[in-house]
Amino acid sequence: MITAMTKYSFIMFNAEAEGFLKRLQELGVVDITRSRKPVDAKSSAILEKATEIRKVISMLGKFDYSKDPDFKAILQASESAVPPEDPVRETLETAARIERLKTGLEAARKEAADRMHWGDFDRSSLDRVKECGCRLHWYRVAKKKFDSSWAEEYPLQIISEDGAYVWFVTVSESTSEYSFPVAETSAPEGSWKEAIAEAEKTEAGIIAAKGRLLRMKECIPALKDACSREMSDLDLYLADASGETAAENMLTVFTGFAPTEDDDRLCSEFDSMDIAYLKEKAVEEDNPPIKLKNNRFARMFEVLTGMYGMPVYSEFDPTPVLGPFFLLFFAMCMGDAGYGILLIIIGMLLKRTTGGMARLGPLVTTLGVGCIFVGIVLGTFFGINLAEASWVPGWLKKCMITGEIAGYSAQMVLAIGIGVFHICLAMTIKAVCYTKRFGFKANISTWAWLLLIIGGIVTAAAALPGLVPETVVKCAVIVIGAVSALGIFIFNTPGRNPLINIGAGLWDTYNMATGLLGDVLSYIRLYALGLAGGMLGGAFNDLGIMLKDGIPVPGLDWLGFAVIVLLGHALNLAMSCLGAFVHPLRLTFVEYFKNSGYEGRGTAYNPLTRQV
Repeated sequence: MITAMTKYSFIMFNAEAEGFLKRLQELGVVDITRSRKPVDAKSSAILEKATEIRKVISMLGKFDYSKDPDFKAILQASESAVPPEDPVRETLETAARIERLKTGLEAARKEAADRMHWGDFDRSSLDRVKECGCRLHWYRVAKKKFDSSWAEEYPLQIISEDGAYVWFVTVSESTSEYSFPVAETSAPEGSWKEAIAEAEKTEAGIIAAKGRLLRMKECIPALKDACSREMSDLDLYLADASGETAAENMLTVFTGFAPTEDDDRLCSEFDSMDIAYLKEKAVEEDNPPIKLKNNRFARMFEVLTGMYGMPVYSEFDPTPVLGPFFLLFFAMCMGDAGYGILLIIIGMLLKRTTGGMARLGPLVTTLGVGCIFVGIVLGTFFGINLAEASWVPGWLKKCMITGEIAGYSAQMVLAIGIGVFHICLAMTIKAVCYTKRFGFKANISTWAWLLLIIGGIVTAAAALPGLVPETVVKCAVIVIGAVSALGIFIFNTPGRNPLINIGAGLWDTYNMATGLLGDVLSYIRLYALGLAGGMLGGAFNDLGIMLKDGIPVPGLDWLGFAVIVLLGHALNLAMSCLGAFVHPLRLTFVEYFKNSGYEGRGTAYNPLTRQV
């Protein structure tokens, strides 16, 4: 059901607005109309700050150096790191510094690799060579191109060599002309040890920065609290920005909604705050937010109602009807009692988790219970046909729906019958609710169609077995037909030209006939999906038995059987769950909601609260 709402209008001086909204956050039950204006500079700044904090929280959560080869050094660096004064700024700066140091380390290691072949040397010695009027020439030549006779013509010294290259230097006078058979290479900017020292220094900087980030992971709880505060401030500011100014910007007027059941507590609080406010019963024209109130069973299915859309204030809550039928449709599409046991186990495991998945636990468990009962009625257990199994007791087989009715499968006839009942229930709900909202005069056609369809079904059900005399049946048909025809073709819109009403009635008849036929036939999917899932499960059982009989090795035959059956039923369970969720949802959202007149244009109740 939809919770009754009370509309409040608050009038106060501008200076009192912020404190008043903070008090509403503490109460946590008043839904203040939010601003629909573009985000301004202040709200944008708050949002950017909260986004930056969330980004830092995400970054810190991903930093895990347990597999880093320098983990011990990083851990020691984190223990000696000073707690950060500004975790957000320091995290972003440290992460950027690590990226710069990694680039520098790669360059330093490459430089060290290039200098390694020149070995270690003293820069002062090179300077003394220059002071003596000489100049060094540096060469790297492929070994197969190196000519040892060069040493006889030039003062040449080989520094190092490997299987591919030879590194050597020559000396010449600074003032004299110099030429050599191969091109000269660039001189190293420093010695190999200096490059190694630079790489080690850069690596130590990375370790220190990683240790700093590891230490800042301790700030995650505080950052989460800061993010919650920023979001609360943003929510408060947007609520404040929705106020209408009056009396030359000296007064502010707010409009809010709260459940009527909280009136006494709220009025007591408002009276103690010495503010001026008006209280009145909310009506549809106010477009109040929607808060659903259902029992424990129906509450599990409110999420499905929210997927389509909340009802408007004067509509009906479809959840109490949606819940039982969705459970029935899901169980029929699964069509297997064994899978129901697995769903119960999955639901119990979900209840032990945290977060949003835990809230799905009771729903999955309930769906599993429904699958067990419906699976027994349909006679399927892990793909096994219970109606043909010798180990199933006879009294249980009597509960199963098997055989044919008028040449059609009894289970298919059952699915069609459930569809007819579901659509008739939807049309009844539409007639009652529309009459309550818009009056009987505006819904004569709706009641006429309801009389024609339900009256015709009841009359046919009584006439076929011979429960009612033929004369009574004829009279009932004439009365139902005449009254329905008047409502559909003549009085569908009282006060309008009868010829226009007849034309509108003919068009409505065409749409109703074709639409109802398609809607009813849509429910065959309940039978088809259940049959397909049972046949697929039985096929996996047969494959497992064939593999077991085909393997002559004891033990290995049962292993192959178990692998085929377990994998096959796991795949079948996954596909069946997907189909059993989507198709009942379609039958609800399309067939049921269309015939029940449900609109789902309401807004969910979202009170102003403070996040903790």
